[in-house]
Amino acid sequence: MNAQHLIIYNHTPLYHILEELNSDLKFKISCANSENSLKEKLKNYNNYLIISDKKYSDISNQFVLENKPINIFKLIEKINIEFLKLQFNNQSQVKVNNYTIDLNSREMLTHDFKLKLTEKEINTITYLSKSNKPVRIDELQKMVWYYQSDIETHTVETHIYRLRKKILNTFNDNEFIISKKNGYQIK
Repeated sequence: MNAQHLIIYNHTPLYHILEELNSDLKFKISCANSENSLKEKLKNYNNYLIISDKKYSDISNQFVLENKPINIFKLIEKINIEFLKLQFNNQSQVKVNNYTIDLNSREMLTHDFKLKLTEKEINTITYLSKSNKPVRIDELQKMVWYYQSDIETHTVETHIYRLRKKILNTFNDNEFIISKKNGYQIK
């Protein structure tokens, strides 16, 4: 897992306090006192949280320290909770081609549009996206629907037909899931 980085932005006294506790913390601490130094730090970090004493609208992954004074142990607990929230949100986002699949809200997103999906549709998309070759219907039955392969059913074909139709209607994308002679594939 990537190391967690706490960047204290425009709050030098807090940086000095947490720096003294650094050996007991589970995250790395750094300080940024200007927009340029903040941007420079963000180039090097993937897993970060920015703490400041006021809200900056152009900064993401930000935790605003509003209620002061605060018990140092409460502060560290709140920082750890914020890191957990970020980790949860990051793990729920899956990129598939030009789309983002949000596993928590069960939505497929682009910049302009959002499509609500069922759990089976999400499972189908994520399973297909992990394969570099077409996936046979019996494999989808077994791995997504947990059917035995000797059962004759058109569940997979029906679901994929409906899923393609939803994607076409929302995103105007007729090529997201393609049919091959030996199965379905997302390229």
